[in-house]
Amino acid sequence: MLNNFEIGGNSLTIFAGPCAIESKDVVFKTAEKLKQVCKDLNINYIFKASYDKANRSSIKSFRGPGIEKGLEILAAVKKEFDLPIVTDIHKEEEAAPAAEVADVLQIPAFLCRQTDLLVAAAKTGKIVNIKKGQFLAPSQMKSIAQKVVDSGNDKILITERGTTFGYNNLVSDMRGIKIIQDMGYPVVFDATHSVQLPGGAGESSSGEREFAPLLAKSAVAAGAKCLFFEVHPEPEKALCDGPNMIPLNEAYGLFKLLNEIFRIVNK
Repeated sequence: MLNNFEIGGNSLTIFAGPCAIESKDVVFKTAEKLKQVCKDLNINYIFKASYDKANRSSIKSFRGPGIEKGLEILAAVKKEFDLPIVTDIHKEEEAAPAAEVADVLQIPAFLCRQTDLLVAAAKTGKIVNIKKGQFLAPSQMKSIAQKVVDSGNDKILITERGTTFGYNNLVSDMRGIKIIQDMGYPVVFDATHSVQLPGGAGESSSGEREFAPLLAKSAVAAGAKCLFFEVHPEPEKALCDGPNMIPLNEAYGLFKLLNEIFRIVNK
């Protein structure tokens, strides 16, 4: 349970927000709009943004404001809009300070097998969202989740975000949703990272945001009860992951359609 709703329960849950914290203005504008959209549609909403993106394609790429300033902004979002927060951690020492603000600690896909990171996240007692590595089969997430369970925390989500398919491409296998759910964990389908083209622009990743709605609809139809979107007021001007982010002004129409599919599937 989180803020009086159940992730993976009888209502659709959406994690959404900018890739990285660019400014307080962008973060507040996005959080305010998405909260209203989800309230109007009776969708559970968790605000997402990263204080540091440590796995950028280039050392020159924008990473975010860092943990101290980033958590300060996320705490302000939480207070101003009364929203639960999800953010990713990259090092064991980040778990405790991030847990003072975030309700869900997210383990990045490239780090999902890092035992010490999983254990540190587990010991905070917060919900742990493990993103499935692009290099793993869905069935391999069972032993990874068990690391968190064995560390005393059974509050686990697993995110499907596509599997490596040749160079600079990902493919989403919807069978993975059922495979992971059958393990007993709610599945989050990451619709925007699934259309990312890793390293596709040379010194940065590219993406095909036009396919994100298609994959999100497919995931809900396949049984996913939670979705993840990176959303930005002006994706073309975003400092990271712009090509795969959803424009903020398109969120209402997309979320409305997804919620309608959710209700049909979960009658």
